[in-house]
Amino acid sequence: MSSYTREVAVAYVIHALEAKGTATRDDFDVNGIVTASHAITEDWDFAAMERSLFWGIAAGFMKV
Repeated sequence: MSSYTREVAVAYVIHALEAKGTATRDDFDVNGIVTASHAITEDWDFAAMERSLFWGIAAGFMKV
């Protein structure tokens, strides 16, 4: 059984978005990023995802 869950994926996305201090979770649709990432990877382990893919998905869910 995998220890990766949707909740772990949400926490990962929030950490990734806020890690550099230039953006916050409020600048993005976190749920949208999680849903799209899971649909593409079919996994909750987003750390295994290519960084460029992750940031491409995140960019598509930036709030304007």
